[in-house]
Amino acid sequence: MKTTKRENKSGTVRYLHLAHNEWDPAKGRAVPKVLFTFGREDQLDRDAVKRLVASLSKLLEPGDALVATAASDLEFVSSVPIGGTHVLDHLWRRLKIDQIVARVGQPKRGRPRDMTTTERVLFALVANRALAPSSKLAAADWITNDVHIDGLPEIGEQPCYRAMDWLHEVTDDLEKQVFDSVATLLNLEVDLLFFDTTSTYFELAEPDDPVARDDAGRPLHHSEAGGDTNHSGFRAYGKSKDSRDDLPQIVIGMAVTRDGIPVRCWCWPGNASDSTVIRQVKDEMRDWTLAKIVWVTDRGFSCAANRRYLRQGDHAYIIGEKLRSGSSEVTAALSRQGRYTEIAENMRVKEVRISDTDRFVICHNPEAAQRDKHMREQLVAHLQELIADTDTLSEFKRGEVRGKIAGKPGLNRYLRATPAGKLRLDQARIKTEENLDGKYLLRCSDPHLSAEDIALGYKQLLEVERGWRDMKQIIDLRPVYHRLEERIRAHVVLCWLALLLIRIIETRTDTTWPRTRRELQRLHVGTFTGPTGTFQQVTSLTKPQRDLLAKLGIPHPKQVLDLQPTPR
Repeated sequence: MKTTKRENKSGTVRYLHLAHNEWDPAKGRAVPKVLFTFGREDQLDRDAVKRLVASLSKLLEPGDALVATAASDLEFVSSVPIGGTHVLDHLWRRLKIDQIVARVGQPKRGRPRDMTTTERVLFALVANRALAPSSKLAAADWITNDVHIDGLPEIGEQPCYRAMDWLHEVTDDLEKQVFDSVATLLNLEVDLLFFDTTSTYFELAEPDDPVARDDAGRPLHHSEAGGDTNHSGFRAYGKSKDSRDDLPQIVIGMAVTRDGIPVRCWCWPGNASDSTVIRQVKDEMRDWTLAKIVWVTDRGFSCAANRRYLRQGDHAYIIGEKLRSGSSEVTAALSRQGRYTEIAENMRVKEVRISDTDRFVICHNPEAAQRDKHMREQLVAHLQELIADTDTLSEFKRGEVRGKIAGKPGLNRYLRATPAGKLRLDQARIKTEENLDGKYLLRCSDPHLSAEDIALGYKQLLEVERGWRDMKQIIDLRPVYHRLEERIRAHVVLCWLALLLIRIIETRTDTTWPRTRRELQRLHVGTFTGPTGTFQQVTSLTKPQRDLLAKLGIPHPKQVLDLQPTPR
């Protein structure tokens, strides 16, 4: 840029030019050649200059364009995502979890705690599970270097562990108060509560040493343990739902509403059975003074003792029944004649009465029936191929074939052996299975629910399964980088809180969390420094980001977050 001056009646006037220096051989020096004149300096069209600079910047790489357009005395320091934590933090405060943490108070033992810092650390750990799941050591580094969290510029590993230890002490009170806050904010319907369990395994050579435990699976003090007290390690061998019976595990339970909002979670030793944990769950939810609840569970909780327990008080249940259990009630329900009623495009229901206390509803899905038929035909054809020439084999060889088939339950179901030891298709069993195609049986103790409500209510049990899927695939419940039982339990609570925030976001935006997370994490805050100090500025919002914030009712982040003038 070249500036020239000219005197007129009003004084000195400055003119701006775009010039290029060219070598003049005659003069022996560089001479500026004017390429374009911008006019008087006091009448400069600055908007036009900005458009020109922006147009020229498109010819450069983004980093080079930033350096070229930034002031020579302003330095770009760093940039980290802010969109995800901005949204999660506002929901965290809207649910008043920050106030709940402060109300729950100081730990029962140990030195007093700074509850403001504890609350910020807990939020940061929950945000880490939702945005970038990692170990607590990696989470501390992520909080310090890779994300912007309001009120927590940096943190070490030990404060994270101390916050988790405090969380374990106050879990019961915190869960109750968080539920009350969520129920008020979202106007939750808790007439139906869906409950299910899962397991998560640990890469250990040996399970934990057995310790005395109460009926809820919590460790007992030596003075509380009696002679008939149950002894078990927390990470213990059990029936794995991840097909890893060879590794120690823990059992985790979760209750969700019909909208998929998780209201509470539990942890038990790895050898706990589904048929016993449901009683503890009902007792602890009763302490929350809820109105009438209809418990919806799958087939693992259908024993008579559990049904009696769930029916106590003003509660009821909807439980799936095992079609192949062989019980007299199931056989009688399936043998009753009657017409199905269409309740949805792919759902028909038929209610049968065979008990004074329970109602049975048979549900039939025509599409699922076609899939079951196709799978059975494939299995039968494969089995027919395996036994086709076995009549010519010796008894020993036929025994080998039968042993091989016995290890495949899907095939062994349709196999029978004649008195002479010949292998044949079990046509009676095939006919029985045809009658079960696309069907499932429900048992309900509520006399007022319609058959349609019972069927649709049980279908919503998929919300719990979706919760477990997100826990393991999005929040990364496993691997668990902890050895102490208290911290393993606290880790599960952190995952539950993260899932709670995610479900609220999905409910309000009608968008999956992975898609929302990708869009929000594109919103960054950049740090700049110069002679006068340091400041942080947020990038401009895109239309998808503005739409997400509008649906959630969350204000836009401030454009300038922090100003730190250089000390004089």
